[in-house]
Amino acid sequence: MSENRSVHFIPPRPIRRERRVGIYCRVSSNSTEQLNSLTNQVSALTRLIAATQNWLLVDTYIDIASGKKGSKRAEYTRMLEDCQAKNIEIVITKNISRFGRDTVEVLESLNKLREHGVRVIFEQEGLDTADTDSELMISIIESIAQAENESRSENIKWGYRRHAAQGTSKLYNRKCYGYENDEDGELIIKKNEAKNVRLIFSLYLQGHSIIGIKRELEKREIKTPTGKEKWSKRTIDVMLSNEKYIGVVRLLHSNEYEEHFVSENNHPAIISKEQFEAVQEEKIKRSNVVKGEDGSKRKGSKYSSKNSKDKQLVGNIQNGI
Repeated sequence: MSENRSVHFIPPRPIRRERRVGIYCRVSSNSTEQLNSLTNQVSALTRLIAATQNWLLVDTYIDIASGKKGSKRAEYTRMLEDCQAKNIEIVITKNISRFGRDTVEVLESLNKLREHGVRVIFEQEGLDTADTDSELMISIIESIAQAENESRSENIKWGYRRHAAQGTSKLYNRKCYGYENDEDGELIIKKNEAKNVRLIFSLYLQGHSIIGIKRELEKREIKTPTGKEKWSKRTIDVMLSNEKYIGVVRLLHSNEYEEHFVSENNHPAIISKEQFEAVQEEKIKRSNVVKGEDGSKRKGSKYSSKNSKDKQLVGNIQNGI
């Protein structure tokens, strides 16, 4: 035995314990854009797991479901069941909006997973339930959810404005009584209904009140836009002010002082511009409300077709228009 020999104690290497990780992803539809987003989500999170020591990808849970309440998320449920069964120790997802449909659902799920010792990581927000206490997590999630809702709302409004400005909004061709859509989605005149629209405008200009027009339509057994026998005064009044009947559509318009988009000659007109403007002037004349500096007050009397000088023209209308 050599006198220079030395003996060293080598302790056993610690057993490498891999943490079982699951990926959860969700998109709202199976459109090409959404599926590309899904692919990017899975790819990015898979690379993150592969680059993290002691992490082992066990399963990927993918839902194609709307964020609205009531939509089924089978994979989300399966993920929760696997966490409860201790098959998953860590859940990683892109962001909070992908994980839950609202703040309440997110917090309920996090509480369940916390009870089972499961750690949840929101990659985009940089949130990790292992490093954040409950109250702080609640505060953060609520503030993020509010910001996302505001951002989503602004994005929707921006989308509406962009399509309106480019003339590509489908709202330009939204049908109303008197019109229908052709195979390309464009507005075309529906002849049997257009005849009734012209009748309503003509009756009004010949002195009939809204109630008088209502009675005349019901007398002729003309059905309402929804197929009912009885017409409402509101329906007739709105029709008489609808610019769509002269081929004009306004979008994002809530009052006359706000900027908005107008599409002229958008589709074939049922009523002439001159007749439409005459109706608007007549509506102002018949109004029983006067606006003063101290507010609005009603006139002493309401318009009545019995007082109209144009009653002699009704017979012409009744002979068919």
